[in-house]
Amino acid sequence: MTRYFTDKLAKYIVFISGFTAVVILLLIALFILREGLPAFSEIGVFDFIFGNVWRPGIDQYGILSMIVGSIAVTIVSMIMAVPLGIACAILLAEVAPSKVRNILRPAVELLVGIPSVVYGLVGLVLLVPIVSNIGGSGFSILTASIVLMVMVLPTIISISEDSIRAIPASYREGALALGATKWQTIKGVILPAAKSGIGAGVVLGMGRAIGETMAMIMVIGNSIAFPNSLLDAARTLTGNIALEINYATGTHESALFATGVVLFVFILLLNSVATVFLKRGSNAQRLG
Repeated sequence: MTRYFTDKLAKYIVFISGFTAVVILLLIALFILREGLPAFSEIGVFDFIFGNVWRPGIDQYGILSMIVGSIAVTIVSMIMAVPLGIACAILLAEVAPSKVRNILRPAVELLVGIPSVVYGLVGLVLLVPIVSNIGGSGFSILTASIVLMVMVLPTIISISEDSIRAIPASYREGALALGATKWQTIKGVILPAAKSGIGAGVVLGMGRAIGETMAMIMVIGNSIAFPNSLLDAARTLTGNIALEINYATGTHESALFATGVVLFVFILLLNSVATVFLKRGSNAQRLG
């Protein structure tokens, strides 16, 4: 009887916790939508999203350059982070001896606890001068992408490693018994079997990348001009909100909340598209 009651209680606690998380998410979405609606109605949704001029002093609010900046930083950082993160996960899960693994894994976990402002400070002191030698001022999309790559690596590595470790040992033993080498087993058996978990790590890393604020403010240059190359300064959606919310009033403040709505929808779309591709890949793998 006690065990039955405990199971029921645990079930209700889990259900209430999950339901509460969904309710909180909906309340946040409704709040920023309510605050951003005046800007959408006054400026126009099309002009707001596709406008290329952000000048609150003359009531011009267009966030296209910031959308491009956010997308560029996210894509470039993920292009660098995904191969490196998966390779490091393979090293920790399949290749490295226990002594090396016991050193590397705490180092990776330590990266998660470092505040983003520290990453930004390191990028400001070390990376900006190096990138400036290539071209521009050094405050650029490229600099921000490198900093962001380091920040999302722990997420990708940790989840990918757990997914690889979760693959049953029989998969490895079967491949080796058929004459496959260790690397052939990793490439042809382990990685395809762990693909959904690795994809989840990539999606979470992508969400972290597009939502990062403080480090980006410090190294990206915060220019509202439209970026034409990776060496140009830019401004992200999150950086725009953080930089101007303290003194914004009226339509300006509502436009910043509208920027939050666009960012919210943008993250949902990215996660949804990534989830669809992961499901299609898993289904194709099963059919194959």
